[in-house]
Order: sequence, then C-alpha cells, then structure tokens
Amino acid sequence: MTQPQTSMANAIRALAMDAVQQAVSGHPGAPMGMADMAVALWGEHLKHDPLDPQWINRDRFVLSNGHASMLLYALLHLTGYDLPMSEIKQFRKLHSLTPGHPEVHLTPGVETTTGPLGQGLANAVGMALAEKLLAQEFNRHTHNVIDHHTYVFMGDGCLMEGVSHEACSLAGAWKLNKLIALYDDNGISIDGAVAPWFADHTAERFKAYGWQVIGPIDGHDAHAVSQAIETAKNASSHSGPTLIVCRTHIGKGSPNRANTSKAHGEPLGADEIALTRDAIDWHHPPFEIPESIYKLWDAKAKGQSAHEEWNQRFAAYQSAHPQLAKELLRRLKGELPEDFDDQVNALLSQFESNAANVASRAASQLSLNALTQSLTELLGGSADLTGSNLTQTPSTPSLRVGSNGSFELPNAIPSAHHINYGVREFGMAAIMNGVALHSGFIPYGGTFLTFSDYSRNAIRMAALMKQRVIHVFTHDSIGLGEDGPTHQSIEHAQSLRLIPGLHVWRPCDTSETLVAWRCALKSHNAPSALLLSRQALPHAPKSNTDLIEKGAYVLSEPSEVGIKKRAQVVLIATGSEVSLALKAQTLLASIGIGARVVSMPCTSYFDAQSVEYKQSVLPASIPRVAIEMGSTSGWWKYGVSAVVGIDSYGESAPAPALFEHFGFTAENVAQTVQVVLQNHHA
Repeated sequence: MTQPQTSMANAIRALAMDAVQQAVSGHPGAPMGMADMAVALWGEHLKHDPLDPQWINRDRFVLSNGHASMLLYALLHLTGYDLPMSEIKQFRKLHSLTPGHPEVHLTPGVETTTGPLGQGLANAVGMALAEKLLAQEFNRHTHNVIDHHTYVFMGDGCLMEGVSHEACSLAGAWKLNKLIALYDDNGISIDGAVAPWFADHTAERFKAYGWQVIGPIDGHDAHAVSQAIETAKNASSHSGPTLIVCRTHIGKGSPNRANTSKAHGEPLGADEIALTRDAIDWHHPPFEIPESIYKLWDAKAKGQSAHEEWNQRFAAYQSAHPQLAKELLRRLKGELPEDFDDQVNALLSQFESNAANVASRAASQLSLNALTQSLTELLGGSADLTGSNLTQTPSTPSLRVGSNGSFELPNAIPSAHHINYGVREFGMAAIMNGVALHSGFIPYGGTFLTFSDYSRNAIRMAALMKQRVIHVFTHDSIGLGEDGPTHQSIEHAQSLRLIPGLHVWRPCDTSETLVAWRCALKSHNAPSALLLSRQALPHAPKSNTDLIEKGAYVLSEPSEVGIKKRAQVVLIATGSEVSLALKAQTLLASIGIGARVVSMPCTSYFDAQSVEYKQSVLPASIPRVAIEMGSTSGWWKYGVSAVVGIDSYGESAPAPALFEHFGFTAENVAQTVQVVLQNHHA
C-alpha cells in the first residue's frame, strides 16, 4: 500500500476506536480490519455524490455486517456527506445520526438498515436485481441511464446465516454480474475463532451458485483489492456476481486485541488505544483528522462530475424518449398513475355488482389481473406456491434468464413480472426489501401464512425501514383443512399485528380484498400483509365501500335481518368469519336479539381513526364479541366480553369438520352472545 492509502485507512481505524471508546459501546474490530478494503472501494471505484445521496445512478454500498457501522460512518464523514464530526462523537447516543447499526433514511448515504446478519447481503441481491430489470426496461441504444453496481461488505456471520444461501443462490441463477461482494474473512466471531463451527469451503460454495470467485487475497493490500474489484466490474469476463475473498485481521493495528474476539464488540480501552496509535503511527488527538487526509478522502468534486455527466446523458434520453423518461421518473418517485383510484373504483363497482363468492386468495388474483396491466412497477413472486398463492396473472410473465445472461422480457414492454423464488421464504422477503429500496419497484411475494415465521425478521425490517413491500399470505386458518396443524395458522395474524408499522389485512370478500390492495399500494411508508383464505367466501353486500379503508365499519345492523330492536351486541369479525357473523346475526334475530356486525379487515387502520369514528362503530354501551379463527389474545384491547377463537393448534380434517369441532358455527356464536348478555345484565 502507498503511504496515502495507509493514512486513509488509519483515519478510519482512529475514528472507529475513538467513537467506540467514547460511547463505551460498539464494535471496533471489524471497521479496523476492513479499513483497507474500504480505501480500495471508496477511494477508487465507488460512484457516488456526497452532495446528493439519492442520485439515481449512484452505486449502492451495503454494509451487511452492520455492527461495523463505524466503518460506514467514518467513510461518509471523510468523503464529504452531511455527517459532521459532532455526529461521530455522538455515536450510539439518543437521536444521533450515528446509531448502533446503520439506518436508512436517518443517516445520509446509508442505503439500507442492517444489523440482523445476512439480510444486508440479501438486500444487495434485491438492489442488483432491480438495477438489472430497470436497465433492460428503460435503457435504449446509446442511452444507458441506469448503469450502476451494487457492492456489499460482509463477514463470517452473514455467511453462516441461512438467508445468505437463499439469496446468493438466486443471485447466481439471475446472473447479477453487477453485484460485487467483498468478504471480510478474518476467522473471528463473538465466541472466538470460527474454525470449529464454520468449516465451509466458502469459495467452492459460491462457485456452485454460479458466482465468479476471486481470492483469497490480502485484504490489507488496497492495490490488490482494487485490482480484484476492477476484474469484477469487467462484466465481459463473467456472467454472474463476484465474491472477493479478503483475508483480514480483526482489530488490525491493535497490538493486543488484533485477531481476537475481544476486538469484536467492546471498546479497546484507553491503554490499548494509546498502544494502537503508536503502532499505526497515528499521533493525533481523538476525533481529529488532518486536513491533508480529508483531501485524500474528499469525493465531492469527483461525485459532482460523475453526476453532471449523467445529467447530460439523461437530458439527451429525455429528448429522445420523453415517455420512457417520464415513466421512469414517476416510478422512481414512488407515485402511482394519475388514474389509479379511478381504475380501482371501477373494479370495486364491478365486484359489488357481481357479488362473486370466491376465496379471498382468488379475489386477490382478480384484483391483480387488473392492477398488473397498468402498474408496470409491480414485481410479484411466490416461494414455490404460485398456483396456491395465485400471485401470477397473464400480465406478469415469469422472470427467466436467457443464454446471454439477460432477462427474457416479453415483446410488450413495459410489463410487470413474476418471480419464482423457490422454497426460500426468508430470502424472498429480504430480497423484496432490497428491491423496494430506491428503485421504484413495488415488490409483492406469496407463501402460506404459517410460513411467515420463516420470513418474519425481514418483514420486521421492512416495517423498520418503512418500505412499501406487500406480503401475500394465503391459507390463513384452519380452513386449510387436511394438511393439519403444521400448516394451519393460529397465532400468526395476531403475531404480525404486533409488528409496529406493518398493516395486516384480513379481507372478507372481493371488495375488501381489492381495497386492501389499494391501501397497500398507496402505503408509501409501510409494508402490508394480506391474509387470504383458501376456502370460498360469500360476498358481503355493503352500503358504503368507502368505509372499508377505515379498517373497520358497520357491515350490517339488526334492521337488515328483520329485527326492529337496536343492537344489543356487536359482533366483530375478520376475513372468513365475517360470513359466520352474518349467519349468527340472523340466528340471533330469530330469538329476538339484535346484533350489529362489524367487519374489521385491518386493525391498524381502524386504530388510526378518530375517537368519534371508533365510538360510532363500537359504542361503549354495547357489549362486544370478536370472532376470528386464531389466537384470542389481541382482541381484548377492543373491550370485548368474549372471543370465539382458537388458542390451541389445529387438527387434520376437512375444513367443515374443523369449523364445527372448534366452535366456528352460528349456533356457538349465538350461544356465546347469550352468555355475554346474561352476564352483562346480571
């Protein structure tokens, strides 16, 4: 390495150990070990503009081993992003721009929120997929307006997590040759040297995926790392992604902590920091960087030049292809077409008129049949359950890679697409998060609701990052039938509702399903989960479909079943149980009890309504009974007196037999109401 490169790397090491020491918390070892890799990438290859972190055609950089966050914060500070030294000094402090793990939309220049290991790598796969799709759809001869790489730093922990296998296998199958991963191969994790429990032949593993593998190389030789990156960028030499194996020393520069787990997740300590400063010849006070080193790192002029050159290219593109440019900008802004609501309203009127009795998974496909024709940014998929989830439509051809490495797009471009993710629920969810970030695509993916357990952490990350990602979860209850308790969702609806910022919809018919899709597509800052039935559901006539978007509404009053009494009880139901509530309403009317039926397809939307509206739907003076084929735990917050639900696992049997066995009958609901009313008047 040259002396300037050594000084640049040591600036990272100094900031990392000083910030962690001041915070009395953090991970200095990985930033110190990856500093030279960062010099090679950020100093010589990364295309970015510190003055405009959201520039469309910037390269993406993902720090998958997010505990090494001080590496990224140091890089952002040194290269000229709006991250002053005062924020570096506030590392891990309340309301700082330098939290313990990088958070997108909080810190300028951070592309995704990382922390749970392996998911950043999967996000990077999604980003590279989005770049390849956008480039093929929008670029034209001599007009390459989408042309950037996705880089990811990752460590042993990322590769031990199973999601790395799911995502990297797909990256190879999709031939994402602009995805370049640099592996910080230091052989150390929290518990010590990884050799006893991580004996994979990583290079051979990635070769088997269809990746180009370079190395092992010396990760502390910035020139060697830079040459490897240059080889990886030469797409003509290979058809797949590239893994660069960089052998490094965790805590590089620390005389007593390097190559030990002690460097991983705790401050070096004042004495060791003093020794390290001597060892790396860094004789500057804490948080002080010489101006000469700032000049070596400063990327503002280079970034502006690259950005301006792209602006000129895009202006020429706009002139030559004005409609394509307009469509690209619309999608990148996250805007829906101007006539979106009109289209949905027309379809909603059609659904209400036809009053079709279909499973809500089929109602979802009916909605998608229309939506995918006009929303080319929809990128669908399923984890090997396409025919069950019904996520594919005639307007969404399956994504296939041709012999030349390009995706085989249909002649009728533009078009929405559908991905066969294979049996990879977690990988699918994490890749969708990466697709959603900064690309304008709206990803949706399907699996059975019970398998949301596999993808839950990625769903949580979508909510944390406020990304418009849509999960289509079918087979949402014991209505699945004979497959039994392993596949029957019991606690899953309530469990998903616990995730802050996730909108969980459980629609009762075609109209509610369409509205759920509309709300999910318009939820620019939140993911959504659609919980859909396998079994056919009766259509529920409504006097005002506008109320569906409030999350809960009065579907039927006692007068609608021939009883003149005011409501004596409120039946709250979701999904397939709405029709059961309506049957129970009729049965109760026959014995002189008036029941109001409230459909509550989305609790989070209802919870956000005004107090006045909520009281109009659920009057405080009237007892309430909730009905849902799942855990009863979440319903008590609505002041219910009883819940007809399930707090045990299911059984293997035909659905009708299960409904009767677990008490999902009009007779049982009516008996429950009678007991509630007796207790209420006692």
